[in-house]
Amino acid sequence: MSHVPEERREPTTSAPLPDPGTDTTWFVIPLFNEGPVIHDVITQLRTRYPLVVCVDDGSDDDSAEQAEAAGAVVVRHPYNMGQGAALKTGIDYALQDENMRQVVTFDADGQHQVDDAASMIRMLHDDGVDVVLGSRFLDTRTKPGLLKRIVLKGAIVYENLTTGVSLTDAHNGLRVLGRTACEVITIEQNRMAHASEIPSEIHRHGLTYKEHPVHILYTDYSRAKGQSVLNSINIVIDMILR
Repeated sequence: MSHVPEERREPTTSAPLPDPGTDTTWFVIPLFNEGPVIHDVITQLRTRYPLVVCVDDGSDDDSAEQAEAAGAVVVRHPYNMGQGAALKTGIDYALQDENMRQVVTFDADGQHQVDDAASMIRMLHDDGVDVVLGSRFLDTRTKPGLLKRIVLKGAIVYENLTTGVSLTDAHNGLRVLGRTACEVITIEQNRMAHASEIPSEIHRHGLTYKEHPVHILYTDYSRAKGQSVLNSINIVIDMILR
């Protein structure tokens, strides 16, 4: 009796899931003097998520022009008001779109990853929560320096004691806010203290939330601007003074 070999089959691979919320998600990007990088950041982002609003917060370089050239909507502040104020302006703009179901807050300097944002939007939908907050401390991809890690860990302890919300990363700018959250969260802190204000608002309104691991990419550009440490120190100062 002859042996008939089984038909050889190529291994099957699952097709990648489509990006969730491509036509119902607005990305809100606070923008201040990021002319060298903002065009590339928006161009890459808009290959997957076309709805992007940049709030030019009084830049004195060509940031606004670069953002517009990459296809973003640009709303301009007449002078520098701070990141919190820029986020509020961007969220208010997105709320004018009746089809908007979530807003992603996204940095202008290339530190945030679109893959992480897409996964967070999917979590918002699949788990039925109001807010998804990025955390660089839920996995080991992000490599902050020692001083930054110390400052951030101190901020986490302070914020968990004062906001009523328990988080592993107190000041991560990558967030997904569902429409309900966008409608009820009030941002009054114009500068960096808004990052503590948002968790307080989540607690005050009884919003549901989850954290999602994200990779914050500290680039030569961001380090040259001093953002890797100075932003963290500014956050702590604003937290104390708010």
